Amino acid sequence: MRDGRGLSLYPESRLYEETGFIAYYFHWSHDVIMDMEHRERRKWCEEISKINRKMSDEPNRHNPFDVFK
Repeated sequence: MRDGRGLSLYPESRLYEETGFIAYYFHWSHDVIMDMEHRERRKWCEEISKINRKMSDEPNRHNPFDVFK
């Protein structure tokens, strides 16, 4: 998605997906999550996905909560 100046915008649906994912697992507030830099928010999503894979003891199986696949 691009704005009127030709800049790429992060998809709103992805932002909601990441925010919901972090809030669901870590119970952090909306304000805390939205104050994060995009890169930090993605990093936390990756970490949550790693935890889920490790807890399921199935590292190669598709994780339905892995938002980056």
